[in-house]
Amino acid sequence: MNDEHYFSADPTVEFRRTPVEAEVWGRTLRLTSGSGVFAQGRLDIGTSVLFRETQPPAAGRILDLGCGYGVIGLAVALAVPSARVTAVDVNERALLLARENAAAIGVTDRFEALTPGSADPEAVYDEIWSNPPIRIGKQALHELLLTWLPRLVPGGRAVMVVGKNLGGDSLQRWLTEQGFPTARIASAKGFRVLESVRPSGT
Repeated sequence: MNDEHYFSADPTVEFRRTPVEAEVWGRTLRLTSGSGVFAQGRLDIGTSVLFRETQPPAAGRILDLGCGYGVIGLAVALAVPSARVTAVDVNERALLLARENAAAIGVTDRFEALTPGSADPEAVYDEIWSNPPIRIGKQALHELLLTWLPRLVPGGRAVMVVGKNLGGDSLQRWLTEQGFPTARIASAKGFRVLESVRPSGT
């Protein structure tokens, strides 16, 4: 059994593409996932909860943080034609798939997939959507969130899905303590959907 993690920068497992089909916000999303990438061949439960318990974001600049093969950002791009989506991930194979998927559904003019270091450090976002990589560990996760949440515009929000047994409730408290008031907007199948806001005037 290969124990390589989907958050490896360059997975070495043999690359096999696998189709994924999901109903998201009233639209059918047909994408391709692959080996060495999170949730190969399926829409993971957490992301499905996120979609089911939310409405698409408003128009604007959207960040898909830890994008995997691109499902959240691509769903946004498809549902919100005026949105511009930046998707970031450390996994080069995931980024390749995300770009291929963007081309397949015709949103390459409004969707870019990048490594975190390639993203414009001056860019700001109206909303961040994420099924964050909890398994990288608490310290690394906190560093990740404190890198990106400050890039929200004042009044902007982050919408995240986190497993309750993986610390969803403690993450909610921690985010609030960091100056990003966080509310639980839904709870289903052992997952929390959290909404963090960057206060206006900060």
